[in-house]
Amino acid sequence: MGSRGRPRGGRDPEPRPEPERGPGAGPVEPADPAEAGGRAQRRRMARKVRRRRRTRRAGELPLLVAVALCIALVLKTFLVQAFFIPSGSMEQTIRIGDRVLVDKLTPWFGAKVERGEVVVFKDPGGWLKGEAARPAQDPAGVKQIKQTLTFIGLLPSADEQDLIKRVIGIGGDTVACCDNRGRVTVNGRPLDEPYVSPGNSPSDIPFEVHVPAGRLFVMGDHRANSADSRYHLDEAFEGTIDEKGVVGQAVVIAWPFDHWRRLEQPATFLDVPDPARSGRRRRPGGRRRGTAFA
Repeated sequence: MGSRGRPRGGRDPEPRPEPERGPGAGPVEPADPAEAGGRAQRRRMARKVRRRRRTRRAGELPLLVAVALCIALVLKTFLVQAFFIPSGSMEQTIRIGDRVLVDKLTPWFGAKVERGEVVVFKDPGGWLKGEAARPAQDPAGVKQIKQTLTFIGLLPSADEQDLIKRVIGIGGDTVACCDNRGRVTVNGRPLDEPYVSPGNSPSDIPFEVHVPAGRLFVMGDHRANSADSRYHLDEAFEGTIDEKGVVGQAVVIAWPFDHWRRLEQPATFLDVPDPARSGRRRRPGGRRRGTAFA
């Protein structure tokens, strides 16, 4: 051999083969301690990164919840709100216990309420007398949770001082009942009203009202069980409501699912002519009182 341990032929010695390992043998320990320390350091770093990610997610959760609640509150305030129906004044179109979604966005763009639309509006004063009984009170704790969800718009309120009716006449219209076939007329055009509850006549109360500008004449679809404009004809503005009191247009019955349906403008209102400027008003004594219903 040469002076540095090589064979005189100048060739490196053959590497020694590693011993064979059985199937149950553990991992090969690196011969270099520095390599073993590097692997341990990488594992510690990986665990630290995972812990940091979990902590960051936990910290982000309250922020995400707050953002979601703010979005829901904005939706309720300006866009869409759910309403609980406590009475049968709109049957069979809308039943007791239904939840309807109300479009609150359209009025922000200057859209006017149209004839035939179903609208939710603030109680003009005394209209809620005789309203159907409210649901039973929830137990403590549940009540507070439901109030919170209702406030942000995730649940419909059963305590809103609002009513829901169908718009029959708008400002300038003359609404009357009844013609020689017992139909309600708007500007002299009789209405075909398939939405009226079966067994009900269009109106058991004769009337004729010239709707003031900026106001609406409303009626429930359950004509025999709706204390609508007809029952307030002796009050100011002859039972019409202020357009500014309208919360929004009911566009869909969202619950229960088996009663899901869109609330569209009936075709009969498309044939109503523009109001004539005749200045006609309700005939004195033309209204016969009936029993008030909600």
